[in-house]
Amino acid sequence: MSEPSFAPLLNHPTDEPSVFTASSLMDDVRRSRRIPHGDLPPLCVLEFDGDLTDWLVAEGLADPCPAWPCFHTTMYALDLEGITCGIIPRTIGGPYAVLIAEQLAAAGVRLILGLTSAGRVSPELPVPCLVVASAAIRDEGTSLHYLPAGKQIDCPTQVTSFLERELVATNWPVRCGTVWTTDAPYRETSSQLQAWAREGVVAVEMQAASLFAFAAARSVSVGVVAMVSNAVDHAGQQFDTGTQEDGLRILKACARAARAFLATPER
Repeated sequence: MSEPSFAPLLNHPTDEPSVFTASSLMDDVRRSRRIPHGDLPPLCVLEFDGDLTDWLVAEGLADPCPAWPCFHTTMYALDLEGITCGIIPRTIGGPYAVLIAEQLAAAGVRLILGLTSAGRVSPELPVPCLVVASAAIRDEGTSLHYLPAGKQIDCPTQVTSFLERELVATNWPVRCGTVWTTDAPYRETSSQLQAWAREGVVAVEMQAASLFAFAAARSVSVGVVAMVSNAVDHAGQQFDTGTQEDGLRILKACARAARAFLATPER
């Protein structure tokens, strides 16, 4: 590798192996915290906001997963629609989501879904609604550590159609499309929103491009569902994500989609 340039993110050696791995970290966690080895759920949801997880725990619907070896998070587990689902709250932003996703993949989780909050970009998008991210604009830094620089990345996992089909049953408006992933939500500008809308981007969030790049580089199955609850041009109630029962219906739909996807031989 040459000497670092003035923009190190654009000069990252994505073809070189990592010297610090998720597996080695988890070995240290197990040893220092005396965490037993054990199987994790085949599906794990990274819940951006955390309110749904808090409610599931308070209602006695989800319990801590004792085999999850992580310094930073607690995984909760619950049985939904014929599959055991892990859920980790407040995995906010691409760097944190991928940090945890690396450990989930190393621990044997078969499908990782991001359930994230988002803002509207396309003026045609209803608020609130659900967006299944089929691609993401890479306006963040984490993806550049996994793949060479580029404008956009497609979801590398054939789970989007399963998610779109099952989420319709929640009675929320559901769309499938490209999202804009940013590291700096308080630096979104009017000109950017207008430009991305003209290019067909539907919503803005903080995880999809990072998770997609990680998944493509590591051959891991991921998907992202965004709850679009606000918009700078929306005159109605902002940040309306429905009731916790709505959240549980969305989680159940994700579980059904995961079960069907994981049962597909060609995946």
